[in-house]
Order: sequence, then structure tokens, then C-alpha cells
Amino acid sequence: MTYADDLIRKILTETRSIALVGLSSNPLRPSYFVGRYLALRGYVVIGVNPGIAGQVMFGQTVRARLSDITAEIDMVDIFRASDAVGPVVDEALARWPALKTIWMQIGVVNAQAAAQAQARGVQVVMDRCPKQEYQRLFGELRRAGLNTGIISSRLPAD
Repeated sequence: MTYADDLIRKILTETRSIALVGLSSNPLRPSYFVGRYLALRGYVVIGVNPGIAGQVMFGQTVRARLSDITAEIDMVDIFRASDAVGPVVDEALARWPALKTIWMQIGVVNAQAAAQAQARGVQVVMDRCPKQEYQRLFGELRRAGLNTGIISSRLPAD
């Protein structure tokens, strides 16, 4: 899947709150370090995982289900198997009529759920990681010596 950098940049710039479905409390799991990274970048990240519901992570209480979240959410980031995405998207669309983005993590692709969300006017990104895209598009990978393909004469803000 190919997504224009402008689209990804717009999503990451306009998003303020993220429901992270499949958040793990294990700091070695990708869902943990993606959630932590996004929270450190100023996003409100609310985890969704029935196994750790009630715990506080990244300053927010983890919920068992999307429908348990009382706050408005801009993006639902999904760390689940591709065949488990349909019910997650159904619940997200029912809970937030003004939801902006459904984001499926690397390896997660569900064309039917994507089409359903897009039919409601929700942007969909599949098989990508918002942490990696943020680092690539906002120049943070340069610090690690990686070529992001983005040329800038500005020093990154510390």
C-alpha cells in the first residue's frame, strides 16, 4: 500500500487523541513502545486491552473496550490480527461518528473494514506504523544516521 507523505503528515499533525487497541504493558512489545513514543510526542494515548484494563499507562487509564472510552478520539490504532479488525472498526465507528482515522499497524490489512470506514468518510492507513512514519516525516530518523529522504536546513528542535 502506498500513501502520500502529505496525507500521513496531515493525519499525524491533526491527530490529538489515539485509542491504541492491543496495548501491552510489556515494555518489550511493539504496542507498548509505540504508545509510549506517541504519548511522549504529545498525543493522548488511551490503551484498549481487557487483560490490563484499569491500569494507568502513559497518564491514561487502559480500557477493556473502545466503548468504555469517554473521551473523543481522533485515531484508532490497531495492533490486532487482520481478521480481528472488522469488529474493532465496527465498534469505533459506532462509538465516534466524527472519528478521523483508522490506522492498522505493520502487517495488519483488512480491505473490507477499510472500505467500511472509508464509506463513512474516515481516513484509513494499513500496514504502517505511526511511530515510524512520525520519525521519518518529522526528521527524527536523521538523529540515528538514517536517510529519511527529507532535506532540511533546519536543526531538529530538542
